Amino acid sequence: MNSISGRSVLSLCRRTSGALRSLSSPAPAALSAGRPLLLGGLRVCHSGGKSRPSVSTKKRGYDITRNPQLNKGMAFTLEERLQLGIHGLLPPCFLSQDVQVLRVMKSYEIRTNPLDKYILLMTLQDRNEKLFYRLLTSDIEEFMPIVYTPTVGLACQQYGLAFRRPRGLFITIHDRGHIATMLNSWPEDNIKAIVVTDGERILGLGDLGSYGMGIPVGKLALYTACGGVHPQQCLPVLLDVGTDNETLLNDPLYIGLKHKRVRGKEYDDLIDEFMQAVTDKYGMNCLIQFEDFANSNAFRILNKYRNRYCTFNDDIQGTASVAVAGILAALKITKNKLSDHKFVFQGAGEAALGIAHLLIMAMAKEGVSHADAVKRIWMVDSKGLIVKGRSHLNHEKEEFAHEHPHIKTLEEVVETIKPTAVIGVAAIGGAFTEKILKDMATFNERPIIFALSNPTSKAECTAEQCYRLTEGRGIFASGSPFQKVTLADGRTFYPGQGNNAYVFPGVALGVIACGVRHISDDIFLTTAEAISDMVTEEHLAEGRLYPPLSTIREVSFKIAVKIIDYAYKEDIASWYPEPKDKEAFVLSHIYSADYDSFTLDSYTWPNEAMNVQDV
Repeated sequence: MNSISGRSVLSLCRRTSGALRSLSSPAPAALSAGRPLLLGGLRVCHSGGKSRPSVSTKKRGYDITRNPQLNKGMAFTLEERLQLGIHGLLPPCFLSQDVQVLRVMKSYEIRTNPLDKYILLMTLQDRNEKLFYRLLTSDIEEFMPIVYTPTVGLACQQYGLAFRRPRGLFITIHDRGHIATMLNSWPEDNIKAIVVTDGERILGLGDLGSYGMGIPVGKLALYTACGGVHPQQCLPVLLDVGTDNETLLNDPLYIGLKHKRVRGKEYDDLIDEFMQAVTDKYGMNCLIQFEDFANSNAFRILNKYRNRYCTFNDDIQGTASVAVAGILAALKITKNKLSDHKFVFQGAGEAALGIAHLLIMAMAKEGVSHADAVKRIWMVDSKGLIVKGRSHLNHEKEEFAHEHPHIKTLEEVVETIKPTAVIGVAAIGGAFTEKILKDMATFNERPIIFALSNPTSKAECTAEQCYRLTEGRGIFASGSPFQKVTLADGRTFYPGQGNNAYVFPGVALGVIACGVRHISDDIFLTTAEAISDMVTEEHLAEGRLYPPLSTIREVSFKIAVKIIDYAYKEDIASWYPEPKDKEAFVLSHIYSADYDSFTLDSYTWPNEAMNVQDV
């Protein structure tokens, strides 16, 4: 075999050492029960080293090697190859899964274009599912920016050209009345989680129509990689109702419906039918996550269905949870309470309003009234500061309109309001100007600066700009990843990435495990508190407001346990009796990326019982 780069070997070593770190303080119940520990990306068995039981399949030959759920490539043993009828279809070489990871890493490292890396990983997912997830969990910090933001935005823009084979279900406006039939086309029946988009507001990129399928696919990959939700229980869905993107409408290679978006009653009827068909087929406990819907639909759909189905909107509630988690962690630095802060939002859409409402809930736990909490929150949209008397304010924005003269620009708002925290969620790159950052450092000893817009090109400022212009006093978090920053005085900061992936995989795992019927905002506040509790003084000293991404599986596990504990206390769980050992209960639901054995159960009878009768 060719030599393997040092970086690839280090990657595998990091994964192994990560598992050993988690082993140093394992879940006691899991150990006492003899269950395998699945945290840290590596399955560590505590039952005396027993091999995994064999899995039975009726498929044979090419059907095995073409099925990503069964295919192990050159990891099939000779016995398995003979029994499954694939001997000769593979090279005469036998590899462990670890060596396969290294082989993929070698191929990955020779690619410099992020889109090429994305295509390599998606092709691997289509070919060998367990190896794909083993690779992702081997170095989640490396691969998350590829399978999700920021690269997934580029992948969505190029989705028509990057499309290789079907992944997910495309449902169009012309399929009304037949969605139940279309769900039957999906090969899996035990679906527990669906991520659905209509492609109208993809990240900060706008209307991408059917190209938006890359988002549900990427989200659900993280459900498994970060949360351990079984991939066979996940279904990505794209609702194609057309697109208002003229570039796509005029592109002969566009793969979606080529007409303007259908709106109004027809659109609402499609969503209604979809929700009913999904729950009819998969049950009322099937989790439905809405993703990247336009502001005009996102709040309306969430409010319509949140008390009828098991559903949430990640752009509203997931973003709110991860942002509030970062702010709660920042309080450990500022040494005061939420109610001591004044927040200015750049943007007043789904994310801003979601964060604001969760902040109000968090302040309520400090004993602050709703009215007083609202007074601590100011919002700036495309027309300037939201104030009373301004025309064309929707219901959601009106709540945060204050008695104040109108101010047009964000710079003027910051100068006038003098906030302790600025939060950018409007996807306007560079919105936090040099003046704003310097003013924030003038008003505050430790200014809170969250540039949460995705992708990287839409970030309100970079980590380097924040730390440099605030002389290292800024408490920074971003939506997309930034490299570490070293200032002239030698101080090094590791920017915290307020990635929703800290939230939705753990929430999904917990909700699915105990059968939560309706997902309240209390669950997202519980999640935010759980994440902030995992941020140590060492993390804060490095500039991190979130646990390292390398520990995200452990974060998701702890979130799931907290949610299950909350669900049974509040009587919103469906599955009874209540598990006594909730950690072991969660572990029992976590997907393992280790290969299954397909060796047939072989045994003999006593010789006298096998005597052949003769005439």
